[in-house]
Amino acid sequence: MSTTEMAASNAGFDTPESHPKDLLRFMTAGSVDDGKSTLIGRLLHDAKALMDDHIDALARTAARRGLKDLDLSHVTDGLQGEREQGITIDVAYRSFETARRRFIIADTPGHEQYTRNMVTGATNADVAVVLVDACKYWLPQSRRHACIADTVGIRQLVVAVNKMDLIGYCEAAFAHIRDEFLDFASRLHFARVTFIPMSALKGDMVVERGGNLPWYEGPTLLEALEQADIPGAVGGAHGAPFRFPVQWVSRPGAPGRAARRGYMGRVASGGVAVGDEVMVLPSGRRTHVEEIDTHDGVLARTQAPQSVTLYLEDDVDVARGDMIVAAPSPPAVTKAFAATVCWLSSEPMSLRRRRYLIKHGTKTVSALFSRPHYRLNIATLERDTGVATLAMNDIGRVTVHVQDPLPWDTYTANRATGSFIVIDALTHDTVGAGLIEGSADAPEALAS
Repeated sequence: MSTTEMAASNAGFDTPESHPKDLLRFMTAGSVDDGKSTLIGRLLHDAKALMDDHIDALARTAARRGLKDLDLSHVTDGLQGEREQGITIDVAYRSFETARRRFIIADTPGHEQYTRNMVTGATNADVAVVLVDACKYWLPQSRRHACIADTVGIRQLVVAVNKMDLIGYCEAAFAHIRDEFLDFASRLHFARVTFIPMSALKGDMVVERGGNLPWYEGPTLLEALEQADIPGAVGGAHGAPFRFPVQWVSRPGAPGRAARRGYMGRVASGGVAVGDEVMVLPSGRRTHVEEIDTHDGVLARTQAPQSVTLYLEDDVDVARGDMIVAAPSPPAVTKAFAATVCWLSSEPMSLRRRRYLIKHGTKTVSALFSRPHYRLNIATLERDTGVATLAMNDIGRVTVHVQDPLPWDTYTANRATGSFIVIDALTHDTVGAGLIEGSADAPEALAS
């Protein structure tokens, strides 16, 4: 068995109408030395997505080092520290296309120290590709990668069992890894899990099938990506209701517009047309869209992810950080909500001594956290309820209390308005990433 199907429900981004091909965003993750950088290099090379000068540079580097073949592991290593250490530190974004669709790759770090960067890449992805070293089987980091992908709402997973050439392309070893992970994945929420045996070094089952895995009848990695579902309504930028966080309030000086305010920003989700009824949050004032303006001219309708200026029929009070939304389907507006938080700082979450800010859309507000309701045990997926706080790389559920009301959707319904980052108010460092789950949990452990 190469592919396991588990009910279909996905979240992610759709393709703007102006593009003729579908766009699929996927992330890659793997433990150190699993061969992730080589896999991405192989995928881009064999899919004819590398420029000639890039290939020439790789050839010169190989010649200097006395290598017979190109070292494809350096294709996405953009930082000097990555080249020197042989690990991925930052998220490297690359794009390519085939005859069927366009792709954007987020090559994310595998080392636990750089979990924050993996979270960044995962939140925009439709598919997660997790590498497993066939020689090492499942490592704790592999479980962490799958768990984070699941937590941020990715519902399609490709498990790339790499380095099959080092174990003689053994079918039994592949089957053992697949069965072990299926037991783990049954407690997660993936709609589709595809297992692919491969050798990124030799090129087997990445783009071309090769001749070393005749017993495997499933898709290559590229075929699996071309066959993956493009997320639709659930959580999609186009399928979700209209949400427009206001970035700036403008007063154009053109004739007849001296006192006419425009509201500038990027459409986070959904779309709106001239004449549609909208609501301004958190005030709750209702009005209609009078005009939609862009750098290229006036539009009758706009949709995510366009950047526009909205003009409203009525002179309502709108400020930076407010949100203009579809009046028939507004989000919740509260000063407390339950959220899953991935803690990214070396300093544990403080319940009393440190001041935090929540950045949600274009609005930043002060926040307090409850004592965690639980911490997720990555290895067992059990909920540890006896924890006092969250430490670096912990994932847990908390109640967030904010100073001012925030309009929000759950993350599963709308990624754009269901996520936030946590900022240390003293250092201005990003210390956490949060996904809104719903209404506030019981506040008995709220920090004072």
